[in-house]
Amino acid sequence: MQENSSPNMRPENADTNKQYLLHSQVEIISLLRDAMKRGGLLTTYFDEGMSFFLTSILAVSEKGLILDYGSDDTVNQHALQATKLTCLTNIDRVKVQFVLNGVSEVQHEGRPAFSSPLPDAVLRLQRREYFRVGTPLANPVKCDISIQGADHPDTVLQIPLIDISAGGLGLNATTEQMWFFKPDQVMGNCLLTLHDGTQIAMTLVVRNAFEVTTRAGQRYIRVGCEFHDLRASSLNIIQRYITQLERERKMRYAGIE
Repeated sequence: MQENSSPNMRPENADTNKQYLLHSQVEIISLLRDAMKRGGLLTTYFDEGMSFFLTSILAVSEKGLILDYGSDDTVNQHALQATKLTCLTNIDRVKVQFVLNGVSEVQHEGRPAFSSPLPDAVLRLQRREYFRVGTPLANPVKCDISIQGADHPDTVLQIPLIDISAGGLGLNATTEQMWFFKPDQVMGNCLLTLHDGTQIAMTLVVRNAFEVTTRAGQRYIRVGCEFHDLRASSLNIIQRYITQLERERKMRYAGIE
């Protein structure tokens, strides 16, 4: 039982993406209201993913969600009997997913609609391959990297960023610093400081490190790092920073000061 069109997204495994889960009711309401304002469609699965319909968010409050009815009334009636519905949408290339433990029929502005309590958690998934944005070079954001080991105990390197994503960041190290970064090396107690003074404590895992030569002949080491067990609140800050950088980039291209 499903609608005629095929869905363009499939549900993610929330257990393997726990670091991307939002649990704060304030954050959940804000995110869902953003989705509502943008008018994006939600692909909603039920019957263990065998059935789905397309809907949209009509209202969000502390009391719950109001969703539009689907186009097929038979599918709507089956959805009303489901005990679990998984909703998916995209906001600025960020995949958003949440689970509703059943829906009921209500009237909204004179039309039938679905009603449900707020989800307990929302998965906000912006993987590395989805979006990476360059950080300012003239006034770079810097990260304090804690290097530990017998050869260099308690060494802290302050290294500027090249780019950042929800999955990790790229560092602009000097050629002399290359030997500090080995593949799969875990670096705890690192501290990222944004331009507004916000500081984010994190653990980084080195994924690659290679030499780059610019057109001007300057050499540096690009170090690709992945976030490890990043807290959801920290990820939320990083995602807002990425959105801010992308907005500023678009304004520069448009010639807006």
